[in-house]
Amino acid sequence: MAETNLLSPKPDFVLYGGDIAQLGLKEEIDHGLELLSPLRYKTYHALGEHDYYLDLGEYWERRIGPQYYSFDHKGVHFVVLNSILTHDDWINKWPTPMDRMMTMAGLDNPEGSPFMVGDKQREWLRRDLAKVAKTTPLVVLSHSPLQKIFRNWNFWTEDAEQVQALLAPFERVSVLYGHVHQIQYNQIGNISFNSAMATAWPWPYPETYAQAPSHLPVLTVPMNRADPFQERDATGWQFVDIHSGRVALNYSLNDNGNRVVAYNAATGQPEDQGFQPADARIPPQTHY
Repeated sequence: MAETNLLSPKPDFVLYGGDIAQLGLKEEIDHGLELLSPLRYKTYHALGEHDYYLDLGEYWERRIGPQYYSFDHKGVHFVVLNSILTHDDWINKWPTPMDRMMTMAGLDNPEGSPFMVGDKQREWLRRDLAKVAKTTPLVVLSHSPLQKIFRNWNFWTEDAEQVQALLAPFERVSVLYGHVHQIQYNQIGNISFNSAMATAWPWPYPETYAQAPSHLPVLTVPMNRADPFQERDATGWQFVDIHSGRVALNYSLNDNGNRVVAYNAATGQPEDQGFQPADARIPPQTHY
């Protein structure tokens, strides 16, 4: 929080990509908000699965606000989605709310159901976007990626293509998401996708998990990650610059080299400014 307050130039606001809690407990959400309270900027929150599956977001809504919403800022239309919903039959099958929460909070748990935005929220999004000119830059914040990358870890939104179809008519769309704890970026039509680095522990990239296919975007250059003997390797934070109508992410990484991923108008896609060319990439580390 102190480092964020010292940023120069000052950001217009902070986006929090979800998971302010671990098990959705009231005391965890309260503690997370207490930790964030020194921020001198308005903060917009997305809902993460760790915030949601104990009481289905009831306390989170009470303390933070609606589960999905939109706002306008300096000619840009912002949309914040709840992308971690799932099927009602999955929600209702657990003996207790904590059983449900523990299952969804488990790492690499095959019982976790794919996330989705859902029919009701997609209809809200359709109505919201109907009021916005197609030339207006859009920035969409969600917790899970609004694309399909790796189902086993819920790096996956079941109705991603339906959400993308609602965004496709706009000239400039930038999707920001959390959840994956790694640098990812992609371009689908006019929609650029950019992940937010985590301040917590690092995930490996999905391609390291041989038991299931990974659809990691071909544009993404995996960072030289993560040293299992350096628990802070590959974690960090980022400054989000959207003045051009396209997102530029400046990643500040603990125990690792800083990265900048920005949209390249010449190629029509987001690119890592240091490592996109194949001959500039750092070979992966080998650990024993």
